[in-house]
Amino acid sequence: MLFTELGLSDSILRAIEEHGYTTPTPIQAKSIPAVLKGGDLLAAAQTGTGKTAGFTLPILQRLLSNAKPTSGKRQLKVLILTPTRELAAQVQESVVTYGKYTGLKSTVIFGGVGANPQIKAIQAGLDILVATPGRLLDLMSQNCVSLSAIEILVLDEADRMLDMGFLRDIKKILAALPKQRQNLLFSATFSTEIKTLADSLLNSPALIEVARSNSANEAIAQLIHPVDRTNKHPLLAHLIKSNDWKQVLVFTRTKHGANKLVTQLEKDGITSMAIHGNKSQSARTKALADFKAGKIAVLVATDIAARGIDIDQLPHVVNYDLPNVSEDYVHRIGRTGRAGSNGVAVSLVCVDEHQMLKDIEKLIKQKLPQEVIPGFEPDPNAVAQPIQMRSQQHQQSRKPRPSGNAGGGAKPAAKRSSPPKRSFSR
Repeated sequence: MLFTELGLSDSILRAIEEHGYTTPTPIQAKSIPAVLKGGDLLAAAQTGTGKTAGFTLPILQRLLSNAKPTSGKRQLKVLILTPTRELAAQVQESVVTYGKYTGLKSTVIFGGVGANPQIKAIQAGLDILVATPGRLLDLMSQNCVSLSAIEILVLDEADRMLDMGFLRDIKKILAALPKQRQNLLFSATFSTEIKTLADSLLNSPALIEVARSNSANEAIAQLIHPVDRTNKHPLLAHLIKSNDWKQVLVFTRTKHGANKLVTQLEKDGITSMAIHGNKSQSARTKALADFKAGKIAVLVATDIAARGIDIDQLPHVVNYDLPNVSEDYVHRIGRTGRAGSNGVAVSLVCVDEHQMLKDIEKLIKQKLPQEVIPGFEPDPNAVAQPIQMRSQQHQQSRKPRPSGNAGGGAKPAAKRSSPPKRSFSR
C-alpha cells in the first residue's frame, strides 16, 4: 500500500513526499482509514512503529475535509494530550511537518517554560492544540483556553499517562469537552488499566493492534552482559571504546545514578550528558540536541525523561540498570530499531537484578541471550542486595539539603535528522 491510496489530500501528500516517504507503516495503514471514517479508535503498537503520524495525518485530512468558511477567529477543533514535554514537542513537530501546505494552525503547550507566549498563540486562533495535562489545566483555570468546540480528542501514550498519575487530570479535561466528539486512544500496550479507561471513554471503537502486547521489536538484537555491580561503569566504557560506538542512549534507574555515570564516562574521555527531571530546561535541550548532532557519544537518561525521544536510526541502547517496571524495558529498547532499521539493546545485569531479568523475560516471552565479557566475569559468590535497600542507604549517606523543589522537567525535542526513504517512524 502507498500513501496515495489512503485518501489523503494533495497538500498532505506533498509534505509526505518531501520527506521521502511513500509507504505507511502497519499502524499507519490501519489507523489512517479508521480515523478518516470518524469513529472512535483504540490502537496499540510498540514504540517506534509510527503511531504519531498514524493519527496526525488523518486528523489533518479531517480538518481539511470539514473546513467551513468563517470570518471570525479559528475555533479549536482538535486536542492532543501527551504525558511528557518531549512527546508533546514531537507530536507538534509532526503536525507542523505534514500540515505544511494545509494552512492549518497549531501550537504546543507544556510546563517548565513561560505561559505568556503559549497564551498568545492560543488567543490568535488555532485548529490543533498539543498539550500536557498539567499546563492545559493551568490555562483552563485562567480561562485562557476553551475546549467547547473540540471535535477530536487524542490520548497519546495513554499507558504512560496512567503510569504517571494523570488519570484525575484527564477526567477534569474530559468534563470540559463536548459530549459529541471523536476519541482516539493510542497506547504501547493494552493493559487492564488501558482497557478500563477505553471502556469509559470510547464508543464502539475500532480496535487495532499491530504487534503482540508487550513484545519487543524483532529488529532489535537484545543481549545480556552479566557483571558485578561495581564493574558496570568499567564494562560500559570498555564496550563503547572497543566497539567504537558513536551514539549510545544509556538508561539508569535514578537521577543521581545518571549524573554519577556522566562524570565517570567523562573521566574516561567519553563525551556524555544526562537528561532527567532535575536538569534545567536549557540543559535538557542542549543535551538532546548535541546527542542528535553527534557532538556527544552518550546520552544518559531516566525513564520519564527519555519518553518521546525520537532519533532516526539510533544504533545502541544500554540498560545500565534494569528498570523496576518490566514494561519499561520494552519502551527503553524501542528507542532503537525504528522504521525498518536494525538496533542493538544491551543490558548490564548484576546479581541484584536477576529477578528483574526473569520478570522481563516472562513479559516478552523469550529468554534473552547472555554473554560474559572477558575481564569482567561476575563473582559467582556475590550476594544479591535489594535495590531498595541500597537506594535508602544512599539517601541516608547524603548530606541534608535545603528543602524545595529542584524543578526542571522535560524539554522540547530538537529537530530530528532527515528520515530514511522508507516508511516513517512517527
